[in-house]
Amino acid sequence: MPHPKAPVTAPRKRRSTPSRNPLTPLGWVGVALTLVLVAVTLGGYGYYRYLDNRIPRQPIDPGTTRPPDTGALNVLLVGSDSRDGDNKKYGATTVGAGERTDTIMLLHIAPNRDGATMISFPRDSMVQVPDCAGRNGAVLPGGLRQVNAAFNDGGINCTIKTLESLTNIKINHFVKVDFTGFKGIIDALGGIEICLPKAVNDKEAKFVLGPGKHTVMGEQALGYVRTRYSLGDGSDLGRIERQQIFLTQVMKKVTDGGLLTDPGKLDAFLRAATQAVTVDEGLGLDRMLEIARSVSGLTAKELKGITVPVEAYPEDKARVQFAQPAARDFFEAVRNDTDIRTSPSPGKSSAPAVKNEQVRLQVLNATGEQGKALQVADALAAQGFVVTQVGNAAVADTTTIRYAKKDAQDGPAYGDAVAARLSKDKRTPVQGKVKAVTSQPYAAKTPPAETPAGPVVQLVIGKDWPGVRVQSAIPDALKDKVVDSNTNPCK
Repeated sequence: MPHPKAPVTAPRKRRSTPSRNPLTPLGWVGVALTLVLVAVTLGGYGYYRYLDNRIPRQPIDPGTTRPPDTGALNVLLVGSDSRDGDNKKYGATTVGAGERTDTIMLLHIAPNRDGATMISFPRDSMVQVPDCAGRNGAVLPGGLRQVNAAFNDGGINCTIKTLESLTNIKINHFVKVDFTGFKGIIDALGGIEICLPKAVNDKEAKFVLGPGKHTVMGEQALGYVRTRYSLGDGSDLGRIERQQIFLTQVMKKVTDGGLLTDPGKLDAFLRAATQAVTVDEGLGLDRMLEIARSVSGLTAKELKGITVPVEAYPEDKARVQFAQPAARDFFEAVRNDTDIRTSPSPGKSSAPAVKNEQVRLQVLNATGEQGKALQVADALAAQGFVVTQVGNAAVADTTTIRYAKKDAQDGPAYGDAVAARLSKDKRTPVQGKVKAVTSQPYAAKTPPAETPAGPVVQLVIGKDWPGVRVQSAIPDALKDKVVDSNTNPCK
């Protein structure tokens, strides 16, 4: 495949200080551009190496205490509203006031790379910000603040430390995009289609446009994602939803708009992107190639946008706080996403896989933690397993999946169905059940249409309990809040 030749001019000088970057969901473009595009042709490796060297980078250093790596890819996307340089026309009175952000998003790509979730954190969310280093090097004391204060006062590493403490999700990389860079990316794409339910005249966002569908170029696109009070209910939540919708349209253009097969457009897009973004030091070309290969089948249809569940903050109705337990359950669902590091049991037959609905299951708690069996039983029943009993067993360190000796022929296959729904490394079912200390019938919220005839599998929950894998990073209770490629852009 032909590819653009690198110009003979020397690469621009690398910046030694943090650049004034990011905005909106377009941070994803900063990753997707080279991730997806670099994977297109290894023949252009030298050219992409040239571009890679032009991207400013900063280290990730949020401290030593961090969440575990689950195999998922989590990329923090932030937008800078610095008014310095070419951005001063968006707020001349704040020139020299430093780097702030109105946009904080976390792109979560499942460990098996079959889906992506864009999680938005409303900037007005009141959260506990931990102690962290400030932009001037001094220690910023922790406390209750708006979530965007972590970036405004402490920069990218304080933001990462704050989000990791709130979600227990490890952030692998970050991407920042500034106002001017955002416009360049959209121009290089040839514009993005939007739809307005009414005419908009927002002088603050510099966005004036009539109702209906429009293809907006850089300046208008920036106005669209910045406008707040002229569309919807005037809330930051409404603006976040529009940004998520806009992002799905960008993904469509990148993956379905012929960009990858047009060397001229590809060159312009890559150049605009390298001038727009700042990324972490770990997001080099080799890492991008690795990620690109793993997400090569991911399209706009697999990208879902969701905002962290929030509610009004009692002390100030203009602000919000995370709604519990909805937010906590959501973060847990993201953490328990499917893990690609699993492998089939040794000697597994080629027979059709046993479905969840075919498995009868006894769940026993061997952790010593009260109520654990019922909690796990509810999670597995929600995924179709026919839980028959819950109870307790003698305390055990290791979680095991067991089948009776008389079921030696079919037991392993039924046990594998259960093993496939547990997080972390695959567990091999073992022969021989343990004796329950206590046991009682399980009352299913939705009784099965008929009781399966297969063997009863025993799940013994040990102290190393890995958790139940979720089938989606977005719980059912939040499905009506999802923005995807089918969401009406004329809202």
